[in-house]
Amino acid sequence: MAAISFIILAFLGVVYGSDVIELTDSNFGSRIKSMDLALVEFFAPWCGHCKRLAPEYEQAATSLKKNDPPVSLVKVDCVGEGKDTCGKHGVSGYPTLKVFRNGEVQKDYDGPREAKGIVSTMKKQAGPSSKEVADVETMEKVLAGFDAVLVGYFTSDSDMKSEFLKSADALREKYRFAHTSEEAVMDAQGHKDEIVLYRPNRLKSKFEESVFVYSGSASRSSIERFVEENIHGLVGHMTPDNEDSFKKPLAIVYFNVDYTLNPKGTNYWRNRVLKVAKDFKEKLNFAIASKSEFAREMESFGDREKDEDVLVAVKNYAGSKFVMAEKFSVDNFKQFVTDYLDGKVEAFIKSEDVPSDNDGPVKVVVGKNFDEIVNNPEKDVLIEFYAPWCGHCKSLEPKYNELGEKLKDVENVVIAKMDATANDSPPQYEVSGFPTIYWAPKNGKDKPEKYQGGREVSDFVDFIKRKASDPVELPEDGKKKKKSEKDKEDL
Repeated sequence: MAAISFIILAFLGVVYGSDVIELTDSNFGSRIKSMDLALVEFFAPWCGHCKRLAPEYEQAATSLKKNDPPVSLVKVDCVGEGKDTCGKHGVSGYPTLKVFRNGEVQKDYDGPREAKGIVSTMKKQAGPSSKEVADVETMEKVLAGFDAVLVGYFTSDSDMKSEFLKSADALREKYRFAHTSEEAVMDAQGHKDEIVLYRPNRLKSKFEESVFVYSGSASRSSIERFVEENIHGLVGHMTPDNEDSFKKPLAIVYFNVDYTLNPKGTNYWRNRVLKVAKDFKEKLNFAIASKSEFAREMESFGDREKDEDVLVAVKNYAGSKFVMAEKFSVDNFKQFVTDYLDGKVEAFIKSEDVPSDNDGPVKVVVGKNFDEIVNNPEKDVLIEFYAPWCGHCKSLEPKYNELGEKLKDVENVVIAKMDATANDSPPQYEVSGFPTIYWAPKNGKDKPEKYQGGREVSDFVDFIKRKASDPVELPEDGKKKKKSEKDKEDL
C-alpha cells in the first residue's frame, strides 16, 4: 500500500508540483540559509522506509507551507546529487531528518513520521518559543493552561532575559514559556525581574508547593536544569507527549487518569501515590499515567486482569521493568518501592518460552535468552525483529533462512530473529515497524546499528563481510578464488 501511495504521489508531484523542496550539493548551502525554519530529510531512493515516509512527508509539506509562519520541508538525495551534503552532515542511515534554523542544524528530528505528527511537531518549532504577554487577563489565561509554564518577568533587557529566551528555544517542544515586561502584569502577579515556574492547577496538592521562583545565575544551563528538576513535582502526569522528560528510575502508577471528565477521581488516586512518593523523593521519581493512553505498554506487562484499577511499574536507567504483583494500596505500594530499592524485585521480562531445540541456522531469540544470544561478547549478531502477521516479514523469511544457511559454519557470526510482539528487547533496539533488523557486533552491544540496506541475500552477505569483527569467508569465496587463479594460469 505504501509503495502504491508513493507511486501515486510521485506522479501527482510531476503533474501538479511538489511542496517538498529538493536541494542538491550545488544549492543546499545558499537555499537553506534563506529558510527561517526547515525540516530536512536525507534519503536514498531505494530505501523502503523513505518510500513509506514520502506520502506523509508530502502531505505535511503542503500543510506546513500554509502555516504562519511557514515551515519548509526539504529533501536531499544522498546517493545522487546531494551526496556531499549528506556526508557533511554525518548521515549514515536513511531516512535521517534534521531541523534547521536559519541555515544551521538545530537538532536531530526524533518526532513522529506520519503527516499529522510531523505537522504538530514542526508547528511547535515555528514562531516565538516564548509567548510575550501584554496584559493581566492574558497572563491569567496562560497560568490557567493545562500544562506547567515557565514565566519570565523582566523590567528591562538583561542577561537573565536573554538566557531565559535561549532556554525557551532549546526546550520549546517539551515545555511552555511566556514572558512580560508590562508593569501591570508584574504587579498583579507579584514578581519583577524573576523567573517563575507554575505547575498546572490540576496538580495542586497539600503535599508540595506549586509555584517555584528561580534563584540561580543568568545561565541557560542553570535555567534549564531548574525546569527539568521541578517541572513534574513529586508525582507528575505522564502522557505520550511528555514521556521522555521523566527521569529514571521512575515509578509509574497506571490507572484511568482523566482530568477532563473526572479530575476529582483522578486526584483521589494521585494523592495516594503522593503519600508514598514524599517518603522516597530522593531515591525515586514518580508519575501517574492513563492506561488507555499507554495501551501498548499495558500489553507489554503480560497477562493482566482487564478490570484492574491500578497497575504499578518501575523503569530503571537500563530500560528494565519491575512490576508490582499485589493489588494497589498505599501500604502495598510503599512495600513494593522499598523492596525495589533494596534489590528484592526481579525485572519483568515479557517472553515466550525458550525453544527446546534452537540448533537451526537462524537462532530463535525470546525475551529470556536475549542476553545469552544477542549480547554474547564472542559473537557478531544480525537480528530481525518481526511480527507474525507482517507481510514484508513473510516475504523476507525464505531469504533470511537462506542467509542463515550460508553463514551457519561461520563461527563468530549469528543470524537470529525475534517475534517483537511477544517478547521484550532492550531499549536500544527501537522497533517502530516490521521487519526491523539490527547488527550487534562483539564490541558494540550497547550501540547496535540499524540495518538500512537491501533485502536480498547478497545484500546481507556484503554487509556482514564489511561489518564483521573477524574476516568472513564463505565456501563460494574459495571457489571464486580458485577459479580466478585458474584463469590466470590459462592466460
